[in-house]
Amino acid sequence: MARDADTIERDIVQARDALAATLEELGTRPRRAMEAGKDQVEATMEATLGNPTVRYSLMGIGALIVLVLLRKLLR
Repeated sequence: MARDADTIERDIVQARDALAATLEELGTRPRRAMEAGKDQVEATMEATLGNPTVRYSLMGIGALIVLVLLRKLLR
């Protein structure tokens, strides 16, 4: 069965539109996943660093590292 040119052209346009929609979805999916991951990391960091025990422990470790480096440099 032979199809006329208008039917073939209409099928091509529909296939092109479907492909464009699929490519758009594939382009936005990683962006949404990245944003969700970023939000989760920010929430975790805020909850963790909001704890005074963790915050002061990290500050103490940082100060200790600075002191060790200064000692090595000044020797």
